Amino acid sequence: MGKKIVIVGGVAAGATAAARLRRLDEEASIVILEKGPYVSFANCGLPYYIGGIIQERDALLVTTAEKLWTRFRIEVAEESEVVRVDPEHQLVEVRRGQELVTYAYDELILAPGAKPMTPPIPGIELPKVRVLRSVPDTDAIKAMVDDGIQSATVIGGGFIGLEVCENLMHRGVTVTLVEAAPHILAPLDTEMALICENELRAHGVRLILNDGVTSFEEEGPHITTTTKSGEKITADLVVAAIGVAPDTAFLMDSGIALNEKGYILVDPYMATNQPHIWAAGDAVSTFDAVGGGRAQIALAGPANRQGRLLADNIYGAQKAYCGALGTSILKLFDLTAASAGHNARRLQKDGIAYREAFVHPHNHAGYYPGAQQMCAKILFAPDGTLLGAQVVGQKGTDKLIDVLATALHFGGTVEDLEELDLAYAPPYLSAKSPANLLGYVAANQQEELVQTMTIEEWQHCETPQNDLLLDVRNPEEVAQGALPGALNIPLDSLRDRLGELPKDRRIVAYCQVGLRGYLACRILTQYGFDCVNLQGGYRLFHLGDPQQS
Repeated sequence: MGKKIVIVGGVAAGATAAARLRRLDEEASIVILEKGPYVSFANCGLPYYIGGIIQERDALLVTTAEKLWTRFRIEVAEESEVVRVDPEHQLVEVRRGQELVTYAYDELILAPGAKPMTPPIPGIELPKVRVLRSVPDTDAIKAMVDDGIQSATVIGGGFIGLEVCENLMHRGVTVTLVEAAPHILAPLDTEMALICENELRAHGVRLILNDGVTSFEEEGPHITTTTKSGEKITADLVVAAIGVAPDTAFLMDSGIALNEKGYILVDPYMATNQPHIWAAGDAVSTFDAVGGGRAQIALAGPANRQGRLLADNIYGAQKAYCGALGTSILKLFDLTAASAGHNARRLQKDGIAYREAFVHPHNHAGYYPGAQQMCAKILFAPDGTLLGAQVVGQKGTDKLIDVLATALHFGGTVEDLEELDLAYAPPYLSAKSPANLLGYVAANQQEELVQTMTIEEWQHCETPQNDLLLDVRNPEEVAQGALPGALNIPLDSLRDRLGELPKDRRIVAYCQVGLRGYLACRILTQYGFDCVNLQGGYRLFHLGDPQQS
């Protein structure tokens, strides 16, 4: 007689674990208990169905209960909500309609996922305030769009909120985005997020930042959102994409260890504190691959890998989960934004010392037609160990973040980036790849060839007025825009005009993207000047300036 394996939740981790279990054991009895009406669907594709990019609804259904039975002999019970787990007697109690059903198990896998956060804001329960988690949620929002709504307010500037913004705009709906934090996209640092904010503005999305929601109120056919600052936004629809929380209320009295936010605590093998109970996916607190602490990562990739790994461990393997980097990517109109590892805010919170390096490379050789520029940064420890990476651009953004995430996964250093041997031909890459360039820029800091600071650091330093801001670009570039108060001496004239520069003041040099600023610092340092290169150059300032959109 084979094992009795019960899986709570399908979608990503649960369905992946089930299929792997069947490949490992033809005799096991495998049951998936799915709370919703669809056992496995492409939740990452839901906004694109609303926007009409994905046109066939059935394309969202990764698999069905019938297919899982036919191919894998996996039993699926849809619309079956687990209400209680009894680890002592190895039982699961399930509500199916008005009926309570009990399942016995030899091994139990918990993959309930995460649910949209619905904080106690007055009016959040109103029918015109929608969330987006499931296929029925998608159907409801799409029906309203199909019926011709003209305007929508999206609450939350994370991945779901931004994807909803873009897809509603694609359908001709006017969108206002409200974000309580100072900037959108929490995984990105401020200067990178500003680029994305300007992309939204350029495509007609109205942004209200650093302003939370206090209430929703129906006014005839419309719904009005009121913010903490007192602003009122009237629209036909509100989509609340405020964040997610683990869907684990049914485990509160089970004895299964949860953290203070309700995430299931697992060991490196994806086992809980209770024997024969495992967990994977968006509802677990697992391990941070960068800092080594706990991490809650609601992404499909980690969920699928965790589901496969715990299935192997159920059958005797001792495979430890390597931890999560949180590698993520987002299409935002004509831009792509991506990140991996930690950002500056997280490193500061954890008390981890770090440095930053910025480059503005092209996706392939600049002389080959169609080259597009991107903005990339890495964060690294004083010893050169990589801690995080962020890229915002168009073509090539996905490739670069995957290279950097791979380096992070293997504990790489800036020296490793310098030495990466990547495929090169003019239509595909430059001979000095963007990853190499990031390594070179970071190594220059490591070797103390240059002092650097970010634009934000310079703007917030104690005595910026005591610095001399030196613009080493050519006059025609300066005419297109410059930092206020800068002295312009083109790089190629610098050696001949050293007498114009004071040695009793710090010189903050900048150019368009950072390279000429670095060269200027190397010249000035060797002539006895105190010089700092402004990382990212004028381009980074320009990209993050709301006036430019």
